[in-house]
Amino acid sequence: MGDVWAGSDDDIATAVLASSPNAVIALDRDQTVLVWNPAAERMFGWSAAEMVGRRAPIIPGELTAEHNAVLERVRTGGQVSLRTKRFRRDGHVIDVRVDTSALRQGNATTGYVCVHHLVKADDDAKDRGARRARLVRRLTDVVADINAELELPAVLDRIAASLTELTGADAGGFVLIEGERLRLVSAHQMPESLEGAAADVRSSLVGKLLRTGKTVMLESQGLDDLVWARLPGLHTIALGLAAVGGRPYGALYALFANRKPGHVELELLELLAGHAGIAAGNAMAYQDAVRQRAHERAVFDASADGIAVLDDEGRVRQWNPAAADLTAYTAEAVLGGPPPFPLPRPGEKLTFQLETGRWLDVVSASIEETGEVVVDFRDVTTAKELEEAKDLFLATTSHELRTPITIVGGFASTLDARWDHLSDPERRSAVHTIAERARSLGQLMDHLLLGSRAGADELAVRIETFDLAARVHAATLGLPVLSDRHSVEVVIPTALPLVRGDSLATDIILGQLLENAFKYSPKGGLISVEAWAEETRVVVVVDDEGVGIPAQDRERVFERFVQVDSGDRRRFGGVGLGLYIVRSLARAQGGEVSAHPRPGGGTRMRLSLARASNIGSDTPMR
Repeated sequence: MGDVWAGSDDDIATAVLASSPNAVIALDRDQTVLVWNPAAERMFGWSAAEMVGRRAPIIPGELTAEHNAVLERVRTGGQVSLRTKRFRRDGHVIDVRVDTSALRQGNATTGYVCVHHLVKADDDAKDRGARRARLVRRLTDVVADINAELELPAVLDRIAASLTELTGADAGGFVLIEGERLRLVSAHQMPESLEGAAADVRSSLVGKLLRTGKTVMLESQGLDDLVWARLPGLHTIALGLAAVGGRPYGALYALFANRKPGHVELELLELLAGHAGIAAGNAMAYQDAVRQRAHERAVFDASADGIAVLDDEGRVRQWNPAAADLTAYTAEAVLGGPPPFPLPRPGEKLTFQLETGRWLDVVSASIEETGEVVVDFRDVTTAKELEEAKDLFLATTSHELRTPITIVGGFASTLDARWDHLSDPERRSAVHTIAERARSLGQLMDHLLLGSRAGADELAVRIETFDLAARVHAATLGLPVLSDRHSVEVVIPTALPLVRGDSLATDIILGQLLENAFKYSPKGGLISVEAWAEETRVVVVVDDEGVGIPAQDRERVFERFVQVDSGDRRRFGGVGLGLYIVRSLARAQGGEVSAHPRPGGGTRMRLSLARASNIGSDTPMR
């Protein structure tokens, strides 16, 4: 190859011309070649040595006028780009595009510069540009589709399918980075044997890519040892890293068995991987939000507390099932309106009684971001009643203790101060009164002790076979002479079966039931005791013609410290432990006691114990 630039020592200009991919030819005003660069040598077939200093024989005769017109046009100013034809040294005519401009030195035009491009190369470049533009537009559509998916598996499947569509790969997949392991979670057109494939990160292509610090790579060496080699004809793998929150989350594998990927495919893979990370992050955030809302809904619906959410105007927007149960207001009845109770100030607690009689503890908290208020309320009726019952118990017990103690103290003081002045009958009467009041105090203390043990589930009974009829006769013996206003009737069949239970506990039960029958029928009447056998039980009932028990209180009378406030029952005194002890003793030995109305007025107390034939040997129970 001869001189490129005749008579010039400009090394930079020489290097630029030598490196140009286009054929550059410089002419003087007589169209003599001044410059003929290496690309011109390759395009036309003549060397620079052959062309510099002479006219180039590359213009077909029929195009000479066209060529001269172009030179005349650029000589007067401007630049002309023209698609035309030129001769090669071998005689072939080639299609070229010629960009012609004036060669200026100072203000003078001294020649012309013609830059030649093969039309085919231009067309190929245009085709590549058009194809890239189409793929980028398609990528935009794909990304929109991916971002429209909210379920993570669907997102990953869509990414794997789009990978082959955009890059022309024969198969594609998405692998998830799970600590030190990779797992194929989505695949498109891959062999079924690859489903669920896993590998170690460090020995994988993902590990290699991570070590480079890049986001994409092409690999065509050493593929036979990888699981992807199961794809017939595999020769190249393109790999793109997807990150979520700035950390590697997974990677896209594009497997090529037929065509070879280029820069456009690698660029699209990198773009898709970036969008894949964004879409996966969005899907994960959506799933987290759905999961969080599901958890909140489960807690909201399953909570034993009533929960309501009010808007910034105090209207109910949410009302959980417990709220409906506690207030007897359905969600449909309260939504859009105020709650059926007043609200405490945030951070404070309000105890409120509903029209139904139920007591609620209500607290609230404000959500500053939305202006909403969350209200939590729970049923404290039992605690409220127990608190009131305990207060009543303390007051009643104090009264029950003070009365006999006052009487005992008074009579004892009288005996101490006036013993010598009292007659023998007077002294005996005072001592008898003291003994009776002491017995009442002892009975009261026994009740308190039994009530305490029953509350701690420490009542000890011994299960044995005994004659219930005999215990009933013993309990009712002598009762008729206790009151001239009452009559006692006992009806027990001669063949009443034996029972299994604790005879001493049963004596206490019968004594308390009979005492109550007398106590709560102050105007007198018939006290009836009857027993009979059922299939597996033996039943004893005690009927009275007294004040009775309201239907709503027939279970409450068996609770500790409870005395019914209706009718005349509250005037009879006591600490409210008798029937609680009765039921506790009955259940401790496998029995039951319950309260019922007596036909014609009054109360029926029903005790049932197990027949002896239905329980095994003697057994102590706690």
